[in-house]
Amino acid sequence: MVVGGGRVSLDAAAVVRCRRRVHLDHDPAAVSAPRAAPDPALEQRRADAVAHREDVGRRLAGLVGPGAVADPGADAGSPGWVQVPAGPVARRQAATRAAVEAGAAYIWNAALPADVEGGRRGEVELLVRAPGRAGRAGYRPLIVVRHRVTDPGSGAITSPLARPHAEHARPDGHRRVRSHPRDQLRLAHITRMLAAMAAAPAGPAYGAVIGMDADVVVWHELSAPSWPGGHSTLTEYDVRFADRVAVASAAASGAPALAGPSRITECRRCPWWPTCEAELTTRGDVSLVLRGEDATTVRAHGVTTVAQLAALDPARPLPVPLHGMPFADAVALARALHRGLPVVRRVAEVPVPRADVEVDVDMESFGESGAYLWGALLSVPGPRADIGEPAGYRAFATWEPLPTDDEARSFAEFWGWLSGVRARCARAGLSFAAYCYNEQAENRWMLASADRFAGTPGVPPRGEVAEFIGSGQWVDMFALVSQWFLCAHGKGLKRIAPVAGFAWADPEASGENSMRWYRDAVGMDGAPPDPAQRDRLLRYNADDTSATKVLREWMCSPALAGIPLARDL
Repeated sequence: MVVGGGRVSLDAAAVVRCRRRVHLDHDPAAVSAPRAAPDPALEQRRADAVAHREDVGRRLAGLVGPGAVADPGADAGSPGWVQVPAGPVARRQAATRAAVEAGAAYIWNAALPADVEGGRRGEVELLVRAPGRAGRAGYRPLIVVRHRVTDPGSGAITSPLARPHAEHARPDGHRRVRSHPRDQLRLAHITRMLAAMAAAPAGPAYGAVIGMDADVVVWHELSAPSWPGGHSTLTEYDVRFADRVAVASAAASGAPALAGPSRITECRRCPWWPTCEAELTTRGDVSLVLRGEDATTVRAHGVTTVAQLAALDPARPLPVPLHGMPFADAVALARALHRGLPVVRRVAEVPVPRADVEVDVDMESFGESGAYLWGALLSVPGPRADIGEPAGYRAFATWEPLPTDDEARSFAEFWGWLSGVRARCARAGLSFAAYCYNEQAENRWMLASADRFAGTPGVPPRGEVAEFIGSGQWVDMFALVSQWFLCAHGKGLKRIAPVAGFAWADPEASGENSMRWYRDAVGMDGAPPDPAQRDRLLRYNADDTSATKVLREWMCSPALAGIPLARDL
C-alpha cells in the first residue's frame, strides 16, 4: 500500500513474503500484469481462520469477563474487555486508540493507528495490558492462528486461557513450541507499532499465540536471542522489514527494482506466479531447476540460465556446494529440462521392494483437524498368495465433521484390518509390504491417532505403530522416486504417476480440491451432507492408491528402459 507523500505502508505479511512479490504489489506498472485466479482452497482456509478467531474471541470474552482488569494495581475505572466493532479501518483505529488511552485490560479486534514514519500498518486479535497504572502501562500482542503451535514435549512457556498474561506464564511440562517464525515476526511487527504509539511496556518484549487447539496461551520473548546467530526476533524482524520497505519504495517510485523473479516454494500459491513464470521461462532462468539459495549460489558464479547449467561438466563442481541436491544431479536435471524430458533415471535398474502380498495405503486429512479416511488397495502379485482376503480397494472413513471421536473408530478399523493381513501373511509364510507416497503425512496421523485416542478399543499403542513404520514392510514410494529418478517438473504423485501411464478419473483431482469436496461431504458449512461428494472422495482416494501401485509396477517393468539415463544425457 502507498500512502500520502509516496510513502509505503506494509503489514506484517510483507516480512515473510517473497521480495519480488512485495515489488509487484507496489509497482504501478504491474497493475495489468497476469495474475493467478483466486485459489478456492486458499480462500476457504482464510474463511476457516476467520471463524476460528471469532470462536476464540467469544471464549476469551467469556473467560476474562467484561469486568476484568489487567492486574490489581490497575485503575478501578479502567475498562475490562473492549471489543472493537467491525467496520472501516479508520474507525477501528480510532476505537483502538481510545481503548488504549482508557487503559482497557483487553482490546479485541484491534487495528493499530498507522505508523506513518515507520511505514507500518497492522491489526491484531488481542492487546493485553501489562501490569501498571493507566497512563504508564503498555500492551502486549496476542495473535490467534489456525495451526498447531505446540507439540507433545516440554519447555514451552504457557499460561491458561483465562489468564493470558506473561506474568502468569510458566514452563510447560507437556508441550514444546512448534516452530512458526511467521507468528513471531508478526508479533514483532505489532510490538514495533505499539512502541511507535508509546503503548509498549518497559522491559523485555513478549508476545503470545493461541493456536488451533486453543487450550493454552503460548508466550514468546521477542527480545531473547532465539534465532540463528544469537539474535532476537525483534532484530530479525527489523532487518527483514527494512529490506521490504526498500523494495516496496523502489517499486512505488519507479526506481530500479531491488528484487527480480526467482522460483521458490512460495511461487506455488502466489497470485503473481503467471507473471514471474512467463519471465523466467522466456529467459530460461536457472531457478527453474534450482530453487532458493542454490539459484543464488550458481548465479553468483555466472550461471544464470538452464542452458548454461546444462553445459557444465558434472565432474567439475562449483567451488561452493549446493544444498538442495548434488551438483551432478543439478546438471543432469538441467539437461533433462532443456531437452523436454520430465523424468530421467539415475540407474539402469531401479530396486523396488516387492512382496507376495502388497497393500497400497493413502490417507485423507482435513488440515490440522484430523484424518477422516484411510484407503487400502490389496493386491496379490505372488502366485501362491492366498490369505483368504479378497483383493481390491477398501475404505475406512468417518463422515462426522472433524474433529470427532469417531475418527478413533475409523482408524482402529483400518489398523485392525492391516494388522490382520500382516498376521495372516506371517502365518502362511508369505512376504508382506505396504506402500504409500510420501510417508510423512501417513506417519504423522498414525502416530497422532495412537496418541490422541490411546485406550480406545482397537487403537494400537504408539510403540506398535512406531514398530511398523520402522520395519521394512512400510515402503515410501516417494523416497524411492527421489533416490532413483531426477524429475524435471517435480516429484509429486500427480506429476510422476502420469509418466508411468496412470490417469486420475476425476479431472479436478488434487489435494486442494479434496478439501472443498470434504466440506460438502460432511455438511461443514451448514448445508446437508452431500453423499455424491463422499463418493467422489472415495474414488479420488482409490485412484491415489492405484497410482502408487501402477508406479511401482512400472518401475519394475521393461517399460522403464524407455526412460533415459542421466549419465547418457
